[in-house]
Amino acid sequence: MTPAPARADAALPFLELTLTPRQAREALERVLREGLDPESCPPRSNIPVPAGELLLMPAATGRYAGVKIAGVAPANPGLGLPRITGSHLLLDGPTLRPLALFDGAALTALRTPAVTALAVGRLAAPDAAHLVLFGAGPQAYGHLAALAEVRPLTRVTVVARRAAPAEDLCAHARTLGLDATPGTAAAVAGADIVVCCTTARTPLFDGGAVADRAVVAAVGSHDPGAREVDGALVRRSALYTESRAGALREAGDLLMAFPAGWAPGAPMLANLSELVNDEAAVAFDRPRFFKSVGMAWQDLAVAAMQYEMSPGFRLNLP
Repeated sequence: MTPAPARADAALPFLELTLTPRQAREALERVLREGLDPESCPPRSNIPVPAGELLLMPAATGRYAGVKIAGVAPANPGLGLPRITGSHLLLDGPTLRPLALFDGAALTALRTPAVTALAVGRLAAPDAAHLVLFGAGPQAYGHLAALAEVRPLTRVTVVARRAAPAEDLCAHARTLGLDATPGTAAAVAGADIVVCCTTARTPLFDGGAVADRAVVAAVGSHDPGAREVDGALVRRSALYTESRAGALREAGDLLMAFPAGWAPGAPMLANLSELVNDEAAVAFDRPRFFKSVGMAWQDLAVAAMQYEMSPGFRLNLP
């Protein structure tokens, strides 16, 4: 049963995320093509708490504003609970009146693979067919769905710490018509696309084994002291990220590869807006490495599109 349209004096509607991976990717592309500059977006606030960490992520455009409050609780999986919790509040841009509330963990699970797919859709070879996935949690499932939308995948290798989750993800991939098997880190040598979505703090594989044709994406950490890929891969790759400012604050994969700092003469680091708007060169003579730390504008873009597809909840704001 569809709830009645929300009024100014009504309870704030909680909207379920029903966007497809393609629609989430299109939401991100839309705001970048409309001129959003990732370099000007406010930074994330990280607040240590006894259970882990609270993240405060605000963003605004002309039409909408929003803020996500997310919790990262490392002990939660052992309790049968999600590691990432929280909510996203969507606001009307001109008046800052609340419009809708979203599940923060579900929003993260949708938008992060969409960001990766948006980048990989421009960085991977057109015939890229073999995906190597590090991790077997919700982000791995989300990335599998999102990447299948942008490249003709036929084969998936899952590399995970535990055999049962890896086999579960492979079984799911087989239902999608893919040849899927658990594997080891050595599988990166034959990969067209490598995606790292883990909680690892040290490199997952030998970066020297990655073929020049491959694109690698790392999305698992926004900690400057953690990384999923080694310096060897970063130093031999063409480098891309959501925003240079965000990456140079939080992307340990990049920062730890250049311990002397990102001084003049360091490798070019293109951002996602430049990639989407064809302002960044894509080199196919070496690996392409995309590092994502997650940004609030991404949550806002996806939440806004979901809101616009839910007209029954629209407020008649002045």
